Amino acid sequence: MTATLTRIVDLDPFPLPASMLFPGRDLAELAPYRDVLAPDHVDFEAEAILLGVQSWLVRSAGLTVLVDTCVGEHKARPARADWHQRSATQYLANLAAAGVAPERVDVVLCTHLHADHVGWNTRLVDGRWVPTFPNARYLIGRTELAHWAAVNGSNPAGAYADSVLPVVEAGLVDAVEDGHEIASGLTLMPHPGHTPGQVGLRFAGPHGPTVICGDAIHSPLQVYRPEWSSGFCVDPGLAIASRVALLEDAADRGTCLLPAHLRRWTGMRIRAEGDAFVPDFL
Repeated sequence: MTATLTRIVDLDPFPLPASMLFPGRDLAELAPYRDVLAPDHVDFEAEAILLGVQSWLVRSAGLTVLVDTCVGEHKARPARADWHQRSATQYLANLAAAGVAPERVDVVLCTHLHADHVGWNTRLVDGRWVPTFPNARYLIGRTELAHWAAVNGSNPAGAYADSVLPVVEAGLVDAVEDGHEIASGLTLMPHPGHTPGQVGLRFAGPHGPTVICGDAIHSPLQVYRPEWSSGFCVDPGLAIASRVALLEDAADRGTCLLPAHLRRWTGMRIRAEGDAFVPDFL
């Protein structure tokens, strides 16, 4: 069964200094690929990487699955001015425009638990964080959930406190294993390295076999430079291994890769040219 795929935008563009996202790397190395990467993915003049913060809405097998829930509103994020205490955004309106009310979401898949992937898990109602999608099961990799529970301990803070713990306490979270099948044709894949238990979703999409791969790939520039791990990766070496495995598999099988922050497009096909990879945008 072929799924339908819709982008639900929260924040676009979201620019990050290249020195922050890829510390120690030189954008000059990407000059041969400038025509592909600019202007959508890299602002060479500003030395910035351009990301989209969005959910991917997958409808298949009678289910409505929302993959990652972006930044959210009213969240205290002082380190990121454009995330901090946001209000009156268009996210839920964008979801409604796709024909989906929050109550109609069946599954929320959190590829990992960074703040820009869990923010709309909850919304502020009468001073309390309540689940935005009250009838959904929130799926989180067991390793991922255990890691952040241990990090937060008895003093939860930040995104874990306002966007993860409330849905856990509401009894809506399923801690799932790698390979978990949401339904026929919707399977979770392990992509560790960026975080300890990051997962992705494999399904039959409009461009053929598709993998939503979270932050295993932040930007198409990493197709050309898979050895560039982000400054936010907990295990850069493992992140590289996961990314290379994704690219090799995609090149071999014709799989469409869909990074969480990919702007403008609904996927990339990967070609192998010698020892290098090349993206074709879809």
